Amino acid sequence: ASAAIQRYVGLGHALNTTALSAIGTRYMCLLNSTELEAIEPSSLRLVSLNPSACSQLTKNILYEKAKKAFSGQHVFPAYYELMLPYLEGAPAEDLKALSRANVNMNISTFVNLRRDSLMSLTPAEVQGLLGMNLPDLAKWQYRSPVRQWIQVQKQSQLDQLHIGLTGGTQEGYINLITPKFPAPSSAPLGAVAMALHLLPALLLSFLMVSNLS
Repeated sequence: ASAAIQRYVGLGHALNTTALSAIGTRYMCLLNSTELEAIEPSSLRLVSLNPSACSQLTKNILYEKAKKAFSGQHVFPAYYELMLPYLEGAPAEDLKALSRANVNMNISTFVNLRRDSLMSLTPAEVQGLLGMNLPDLAKWQYRSPVRQWIQVQKQSQLDQLHIGLTGGTQEGYINLITPKFPAPSSAPLGAVAMALHLLPALLLSFLMVSNLS
């Protein structure tokens, strides 16, 4: 199937609705970036794809294709529902925009978002994305990727979510540096005491020699 698709694209054919319907999601994941770029964005309006099992690169490309396909339908929640199968390829800036649209993203979608995009979201933005589903975030706080996200957030901002998240970075702490003193001499105490006892005599001898010279 992969070879047939390559020949089809190699002959200059675009991957339109008919071609995508024939390929299906199963073989969609086998396409390389060149073949994916041959997809006509408009064809995604008439075909149902679920790229969740594909590579991150495939998800990223299909997301951009879907974004173009549905660019004229920016009415929520309809636009969100159309883009939902492709959100795992969404860049951070698009997720931040969605956080202001009251989309009530479910937690299963959230934890499968593109990792770099998810990690760049603030607690307030995550609250905006999840909406009424925010309490489900607490159920994931000890699991990846939510745990990693929590660890790079300020605890004070996590507290503002009021769902009991812990493990964020603390503020107001000062790193104290313990002063380093020279290590005590390893010379025997008796030798040190003898040197201190002879020091006045040595100084006196030095002064007498200096006066005579």
